Amino acid sequence: MDSLDDLIRDAGAAAYCLYASSDNAAMRHMTRFVTHDPVTILKRIDKPPLMIVPQMEADRALRESLADVLTRQQAGYLEIFEHEKDPWKIQAEMIHRLCAGPYLVPPDFPTALTRALESYDTVYVDSSSRLTAHRAIKTPEETGWIIRAQRAAEAAMDRAVSLIRYADIRSGVLWHEDSPLTSDIVRYEMNKVLLAYDCTARDTIVACGPETAMPHCTGNGELKAHAPIVIDVFPCDNKTGYHADMTRTVSRGEPAGSVSELYTAVKDALLMSERMVRDGVSGAACYQAVRDYFSDLGYRSDTEGFIHSLGHGVGLEIHEQPSLSGTGGLLHAGNVITLEPGLYYRDIGGVRIENLGIVEKSGFSRITDYPLEMVL
Repeated sequence: MDSLDDLIRDAGAAAYCLYASSDNAAMRHMTRFVTHDPVTILKRIDKPPLMIVPQMEADRALRESLADVLTRQQAGYLEIFEHEKDPWKIQAEMIHRLCAGPYLVPPDFPTALTRALESYDTVYVDSSSRLTAHRAIKTPEETGWIIRAQRAAEAAMDRAVSLIRYADIRSGVLWHEDSPLTSDIVRYEMNKVLLAYDCTARDTIVACGPETAMPHCTGNGELKAHAPIVIDVFPCDNKTGYHADMTRTVSRGEPAGSVSELYTAVKDALLMSERMVRDGVSGAACYQAVRDYFSDLGYRSDTEGFIHSLGHGVGLEIHEQPSLSGTGGLLHAGNVITLEPGLYYRDIGGVRIENLGIVEKSGFSRITDYPLEMVL
């Protein structure tokens, strides 16, 4: 994988520029600094990243960040402010004083700052998002952070499964503590578990019955017996910013035979894809193998069936490179990826199972440590 300096050189630039808060994965990866207000980061060739921060953040940035740190005053803000009041032009002049350009910027770089920088030198847009690809191979430390988030995900999943397993069944509806068990109750209980691990999750899926035919339906209302329940949780570790991701499909009591058949097909596809993954295999080849497998079983994949990719990279973003889709490139040792085959039909429901693991030269090293069990 190319170094960041190589990416900058290949673009014909002198520096990579970011203007973002730590909600931006590239910013957090480059600096390891957490701030809710955007700051300017400048990565020059053969130099560590340089971060320009307000005076109030300087001591904390020096202590916590991997980057070199300058205050805005040290970067010339007050001097520039004497003749320029436009905040974007002030930012551009501070950057230009530190590096003459040309500049390489990400696709989501502020347009106003791009225009201001262009008055000094050429601005190239990293339209292929090569900086994202630069993050795709994880260090052992990053992998450890993802594993920690995954253990939190498994604990939350275990709480959800336990609620469903031990629920009473009354007229086909699951009951817990004298009230119907709903998607919202299960999510709430999962969130409590995640908070104990200092993790948070958004849009956790607890979908039941017909809702499961829509892959990203978060779910609403009472959970039913003898019906598929898709549970998909993808928490973020609040300390590190790294994510995990897992999905299980369960049923309280035996579901319809057609649902059980979907589950067997999806489980077998998951295990098959795990055997395929290794350094040097393409994500597209893995995806196509699963698609062909489903097709051979008679499961069409057009507007229904296998209607999403096989998986994706996981890290500071829940969906990042590499992709295991029809256009997915080569997998490399050190990638952390999900494998999540699924089948979805409006008249049956849906089944998805997802494991997380590390791509290694010898194969797929599964991180997820949780049973493949449907009927509870």
